[in-house]
Amino acid sequence: MTRRAFSAIVALALSACAAGAQTSVKEIAARVELHPIQSLTIPDKQFLTGDPRGREVTVAGEFRVAQGTGRLPAVILMHGSSGVGANIEPWVHRFNAMGISTFVIDGFTGRGLTTVGTNQALLGRLNLILDIYRALDIVAHHSRVDPDRIALMGFSRCGQAALYASLERFHKMWNKSGVRFAGYVAFYPDCATTYLEDENVADRPIRIFHGVPDDYNPIVTCRGYVERLRKSGRDVVLTEYPNAQHAFDSPLLAGQVIAAANSQTVRNCRIREAEPGLLVNAATQVPFSYKDACVELDPHVGGDAEATQTAYAAVSDLFRQVLRLN
Repeated sequence: MTRRAFSAIVALALSACAAGAQTSVKEIAARVELHPIQSLTIPDKQFLTGDPRGREVTVAGEFRVAQGTGRLPAVILMHGSSGVGANIEPWVHRFNAMGISTFVIDGFTGRGLTTVGTNQALLGRLNLILDIYRALDIVAHHSRVDPDRIALMGFSRCGQAALYASLERFHKMWNKSGVRFAGYVAFYPDCATTYLEDENVADRPIRIFHGVPDDYNPIVTCRGYVERLRKSGRDVVLTEYPNAQHAFDSPLLAGQVIAAANSQTVRNCRIREAEPGLLVNAATQVPFSYKDACVELDPHVGGDAEATQTAYAAVSDLFRQVLRLN
């Protein structure tokens, strides 16, 4: 195990200990395990073409086994551009209290990263889908998990990853677990990229939660993608919150709207996969780069307590259904 991966595991352990002192008995996990995840760091082009040649890397996952007996349902959670942030803990506590185990992926520390918000080119976005599939392989074969009852949830950069992990094309190329997610939940994702065959998604519920005033990852691109998926007969729903900014479920942003200083946003970009592995700027028809003129800075983030509580209820109801809770 690399030193970075070990450091990530220790950090996750300390986080779990700190959280336990603030939670009710129902929210406390019966057991906490820290898992190394063997993954790769590769350019998006290689991911899109199924090329497995890349730098091997060990990232980390915190597995909290909920109270209960036998094989339990589980949710895999994936962070955004700032790593495992403050919004993750409340979700984990809520799911554990429902009898759902949680597996939180840290896709950054093992790669020597803490944040990519100000330089998104530091890591190809699609690497995080690969991390998700590798984590699924671990969770699905755990003795305390029911492999038919695993859901996926992601936020912002990894809201995008969670959303596009549903593509059948990516599943066939990279998911070696032998199982499929029971549902996909994406919070305020970037839907600005159109991939080849992106209307061919898993035959499972897909739910997107987004704020109307979000100027980091504008909701309009997700509306367009959802419309295309619905025309293809897919089970997808976009829930819109009229006052919610980006990262609206973060408790540290409650009552605030602030600029994410120097963070990059592709809000005015339209990116498409022109041929397998080639992502181009739709306006210029040349390969997309974070140096393109459409990439802007200083989008906003902010908390919205009402939207958060409504989202808590909606996601809980969805997981009761797709994870077949008693």
